[in-house]
Amino acid sequence: MMFLLDVSELVELALLLVAVGAVAGFLAGVFGIGGGAILVPVLYECFRIADVPLQVRMPLCVGTSLAIIIPTSIRSYRAHFQRGAVDMAIIRAWWIPIVIGVAAGSVVARFAPERLFKIVFVGVAYAAAARLLLVRATWKFGDDLPTGLWMRVYGFGVGILSTLMGIGGGLFSNLLMTFYGRPIHQAVATSSALAVLISILGAAGYVYAGWPVAAHYPGVAALQPPFALGYVSLIGAMLVMPTSLMTAPLGVRAAHAMSPRRLEVAFGCYLFLVGSRFALSLASGG
Repeated sequence: MMFLLDVSELVELALLLVAVGAVAGFLAGVFGIGGGAILVPVLYECFRIADVPLQVRMPLCVGTSLAIIIPTSIRSYRAHFQRGAVDMAIIRAWWIPIVIGVAAGSVVARFAPERLFKIVFVGVAYAAAARLLLVRATWKFGDDLPTGLWMRVYGFGVGILSTLMGIGGGLFSNLLMTFYGRPIHQAVATSSALAVLISILGAAGYVYAGWPVAAHYPGVAALQPPFALGYVSLIGAMLVMPTSLMTAPLGVRAAHAMSPRRLEVAFGCYLFLVGSRFALSLASGG
């Protein structure tokens, strides 16, 4: 993947990925999102610089992001769990529908065009940013999360959309829980637990989805093992994981030190920025 670059460019990319890991780990702790919402846009720029073909660039970012956030989400979840903030009843209600959703997202990833991943990312990021930045106390679906069919539908939606976006599910579960009156800190903590499940299964799904694809595109041979497994870049994962693990607990501390409204505004601003990056990419076709 990176043999087309000279030594100085390789060093720059390596340092960028290490720095991205630190930021992603911190955000995983702050927002309970696994860090994928920052990893996908930055990995996209790195793979663009490295001349990864456009046809496989976005799914490669998504799959690599899911693999990277496995250890980060585990550490973030453990830190939140120790504070007693995780709602295990939601985890028990959602885990089976989420597994089914992740499996469905992996199948879609195998056959979907690259543009679909960007459309999903932009649409969800903008919708979530609007909800967080323009929040009103009256913007609720109900006083508590539903039971039965709707709860399973929500779990399936969290699983499939998270898999297509390359995030740990925190973005969707955060929004759903706050729409049903749950405090933002509890939503963040519970989302960190969901991120563990989604990232592990999602990364495995992208190995499956990308395994036969790279051979169809000229110049993508370097994406094959040992440099990648399907749509998971091993180089990217190895450079990002260490620093993300170090900073995740710091993000947890920051989250619990912030007021609920400040946490919502920070999350909303970030989602608007990354959504705009891919909206411009869709408009320009690059």
